[in-house]
Order: sequence, then structure tokens, then C-alpha cells
Amino acid sequence: MSLILIIEDETQIRLNLQEILELVDFSVVTAVNGAMGLQLAKNNNPDLILCDIMMPGLDGYEVLQELRNDPKTANIPFIFLTAKADRNDLRQGMEIGADDYITKPFEPFEIIQAIQTRLARYSLTQQSHQPESHKVEKLQQQMKINQSKLQNSQQLAQIRENILEQLSQELRNPLSTINMGIYMLKESKNDQERDKYLSILQQECAKEIEILNEVDSLRALLTAENTKLLKNYKLLDS
Repeated sequence: MSLILIIEDETQIRLNLQEILELVDFSVVTAVNGAMGLQLAKNNNPDLILCDIMMPGLDGYEVLQELRNDPKTANIPFIFLTAKADRNDLRQGMEIGADDYITKPFEPFEIIQAIQTRLARYSLTQQSHQPESHKVEKLQQQMKINQSKLQNSQQLAQIRENILEQLSQELRNPLSTINMGIYMLKESKNDQERDKYLSILQQECAKEIEILNEVDSLRALLTAENTKLLKNYKLLDS
């Protein structure tokens, strides 16, 4: 369940937003001003932040600037809630890292759609920056380092193909990223967005091919001496 932080000094708007989001199964925390919102963001690490611009004390721009300057909160998707629609205001927010603007008054579906879209894009971006081949490389390195120390296992002849099957299935999991990319491609509203998600899809497909090719290199390492290490990596059943 995604956690949404609402920073809004107007009580009725804050309560309405909380009710809307909880009805569609988001978990919600709220703050009545910028200082409190900043602290909640750092303590709770929400999945997305909705923040008013005009607030006493720290305004929305200052909150966003503080969040973007902290590595722990720098990448949290951030949507401004504003009664202002001036081009200069929009530019100012985007320059310091806002992901979207929603102008008051707003419709419930508008809020929900904006949040779901930003969460989906953030998830896709996070996955695209995590090479799936990392686990294979780590496994190969550890096998080589510990090869001389591991005990012989008589199970290997029976489980060799099971290991490869489990590993192959695990390496196919990034298909979820490709599916998400296809969804976002369909939702794209301009050529720039389409090119962005096409590029991600191409990267994921190339990554899949590379990883599946690496499976063959593991065959040479699947010796009886490595069985214990494979169990430690939970690639074998106990």
C-alpha cells in the first residue's frame, strides 16, 4: 500500500483529500504546515507528496527545495496543489523539481489519476536503474571465491537442471517492467514521452537478452562444491 503525505494548511481541503485517497486504499499521513510536512517526509519516507504552495512559515517551494537537497528524500514524487496558475509559478516549481501541478478546485478522479501516474512512472524509473544482471554477477564472484572451501554434494546431479530452471524464471521477472513501460507508452501524450518509454523498453529487452546469455556461463560453476553456496543464496530447496 503506497503512503501519501498531504501538506495542506486548509483543514477542509486536507480532510477531503485524505478521505478521497483512503477510499482507494492509499495510506495517508497529513501535515498542517510546511515545517511539519518536511519532518514527516523525512521520518516516514512517503511514496508521494501532495503539497500546497501558499502556506504560513515554509511555503511549498521551500519544502520542495529542502526535500530535493536531502539524498534520502530527493527522489520522492512531488505534486503541487495550487490556486495559482501563472506560468512563472509553474516554471519556478518545475525548476526545483516538482513532478506535477494540480490547480484548485480539483476533481477526485484528477487527484487519483495524477498520483497513480506519478507512482507508476517512479516505479518504472527505479526498476530501470537496477541492473538485473547484478545478482548473477554477485553469484559468480562468490562461487569463485568460495569454490575451494565448499563441501562436495551428491545432490548436484539431480538438482542441476532445477537450479537453472529456477534461475531462468527469476531472471524473467523484469517482464513486469516491460509491461509497465507498455502501459506508460499507451498513456504518453507527446512524442517526447513516447520516445522516453520506448527507450526504456529497448533497454529492458536488451538487458533480458544479456542476462539469459549469462545463464550458460553459470553451467561451468554449477559444481558439487558450490551446492552449499547456492543454498545460502536460496536458489536451492533445503
